[in-house]
Amino acid sequence: MKIAALQMVSGPALAQNLATADRLIDQAAAAGARLVALPEYFVQMGWHETDKFQIAEPWGHGPIQDMLAAKARQHAIWLAGGSFPLKTADPAKVTNTTLLFNPQGEVVVRYDKMHLFSYQDGERSLDEGRTMVAGRECVTAETPLGRVGMSICYDLRFPELYRSMGEIDLILVPSAFTVPTGTAHWQVLLRARAIENQCYVLAAAQGGTHASGRRTYGHSMLVDPWGEVVSSLSEGEGVLIAEMDPARLQSVRQELQALRHRRMPFANAPATGDAR
Repeated sequence: MKIAALQMVSGPALAQNLATADRLIDQAAAAGARLVALPEYFVQMGWHETDKFQIAEPWGHGPIQDMLAAKARQHAIWLAGGSFPLKTADPAKVTNTTLLFNPQGEVVVRYDKMHLFSYQDGERSLDEGRTMVAGRECVTAETPLGRVGMSICYDLRFPELYRSMGEIDLILVPSAFTVPTGTAHWQVLLRARAIENQCYVLAAAQGGTHASGRRTYGHSMLVDPWGEVVSSLSEGEGVLIAEMDPARLQSVRQELQALRHRRMPFANAPATGDAR
């Protein structure tokens, strides 16, 4: 079955980013994708870390959530809404949230980014904890494509999150990796998560130079359960269409039964199909 990762170079203007996402979703659906995934913060890559407060929505309604629901319904697809800011009780903090919509345009699960990125190299100081509240639950969803595990960007570095999900068939990783960390670690981390969980990993990324001068790494890709890169983009806006093969999934798990050989207990039970 075909699935798609959309790669964007989002700017500071919400309306323009939504229009780009709208067009790319149409392209992916026209190519036959049954699940379409957007990148992290597809709605805005602003000039300042506080710009997100201007577009943050209350949970359940707003231009971003309404647009995603409408596109899922329009094309009767599963739509993974990258990530975007939702308001919290603290006016100085938002969540970095991804939603998974079913073909009826209904939210099946909500996941708030659990691990908040911090990076300092002498020139830049990035710290999501200054403006974001971390999520507290791992989240999975049952879909016709199998069991889907939700995560966002920096979560990729924490394998225990994915182990906590139990047996999953597809991991989603909407991202906006920096160029230094992406060059060094992006592909190896995606392949590692696929290998150790014997599942597909679909990573939709920001990829290019943004209005603020920030550069993101791009290289959106699909990795199969053996750790092979099925398809990948480089930088720039684009649509990655690739096949998720259930037979490949079962073959890898049958030939190397690592999932059955685990001895450590799961850290916690995942929230499944929880759209609160």
